[in-house]
Amino acid sequence: MIQEINFIEEVGKRVPVRAKVDILIVGGGPAGIIAAMAAAEDGLTVALIENRSFLGGNMTIGLPILGFLGQKKNQIIKGLPQKFIDRLAERDAASEHRPCPLHMSITLVEPEAVKAVAFDMLREKGVELYLYTSFADVIMEKNQLKGVIIESKSGREAILAKTVIDCTGDADVAYRAGVPCEQGNEQGGVQPPTLMFSMANVDTEKLRMSIAQEPRTYLTDFIPNDYFGQNRQFIVVGLRSLIQKAREDGYRLPTDRTIVITGLKQGEAWINMTRVNGVDGTDPASLTEGEYQARKQIEDIIQYLNAYVPGFEDAFLARTAPFLGIRETRRIVGAYVMTREDILSCRKFDDGIAVASYPLDIHHPVGGDCTLEWSGDCYDIPYRSLLPLNVENLLVAGRSISTTHEAMSAIRVMAPCMAMGEAAGRAARMAVKERIQPSQVNVEKLREELLTEGAYLRV
Repeated sequence: MIQEINFIEEVGKRVPVRAKVDILIVGGGPAGIIAAMAAAEDGLTVALIENRSFLGGNMTIGLPILGFLGQKKNQIIKGLPQKFIDRLAERDAASEHRPCPLHMSITLVEPEAVKAVAFDMLREKGVELYLYTSFADVIMEKNQLKGVIIESKSGREAILAKTVIDCTGDADVAYRAGVPCEQGNEQGGVQPPTLMFSMANVDTEKLRMSIAQEPRTYLTDFIPNDYFGQNRQFIVVGLRSLIQKAREDGYRLPTDRTIVITGLKQGEAWINMTRVNGVDGTDPASLTEGEYQARKQIEDIIQYLNAYVPGFEDAFLARTAPFLGIRETRRIVGAYVMTREDILSCRKFDDGIAVASYPLDIHHPVGGDCTLEWSGDCYDIPYRSLLPLNVENLLVAGRSISTTHEAMSAIRVMAPCMAMGEAAGRAARMAVKERIQPSQVNVEKLREELLTEGAYLRV
């Protein structure tokens, strides 16, 4: 009888040191890019690792950037995130920040340009970039994070750093370092991921005017029909009556709403309608099954769009996103845990390092619908929520900061994540220069620097 083997003892290895840097950022998405830009000043050595072949993360999958404007239409995300948008706009690869009745604001970006501009801006800052490089483990001395282990075609190596910023979106570094983490709601259910895809040869004008002129036929969630009469590039969320009719006709559709985002290119539309419940974004087997199921869903969604939605009659699939868009995985437990009450009460914190206004936006872990709750104005993101418990020399920026399941649904969108990245990068730089821990950074000085460099804070 063959004995079942559950564990393998890995023999101790001598791991070569690839680099020694002042600040290391793990993850090259919206938060990581901005964190690296903010950290790479004053002659400090900064490195960023990313397991994909490109930078940009969720900015490259066809989503618009949400959250640059507040619920009162004022711009609340500025500083380095705005400079990134400005560079894209120079290539006609970003729209202006457009007020949106549902999402506060949308900023359209061209995915391929995001990859190039991020590369350019980080190279200009002198950031050492390591693409095709996976985070594998942490290097700890008691409660001090001293660096990380990486894996690549070169094998297993180490990068030592005085401060590390976890911008993985999944709290990968924090989790491996022993930071307490949570995942999902009280039952462990997480918001389902989406595989974005784009269609070409879409008559977006026909779609726009159909909605603007026939409100009773094409019901749209929360967005008044005159919005579509005024905007040639737009986002559609709704058309529930068309989905209901399609289902009655035998179509299998995973969501209760049609979500269409017009692209910057003529005749292009990105579709946000796949939904795979039960996917664990920290489990490769679950992610693989999610990818498969989402691609099967795309086939049904395209048939629905061609047959029922005005302007899609002759449209065809152009491309799918390079990876699943993950809404939720791990969240750290930090020095402060943000709550839904903080958001709905528009709470102001003395250590606020970013301002956000996006609503609580929970895609239900079970079923195909979504719940939104608005605060009416802005709320702060406190620095303490970027500081993990139990581990020093580590900051976290992005959707995996210290929040509840509900609060995470609001701060997870890209513009607030970029603002968190700037705060984390500047805090890491201050910690290295002053030879202190990130937890010891003078937050008043950090806030002053953010304001001086063009960020928006409530004072």
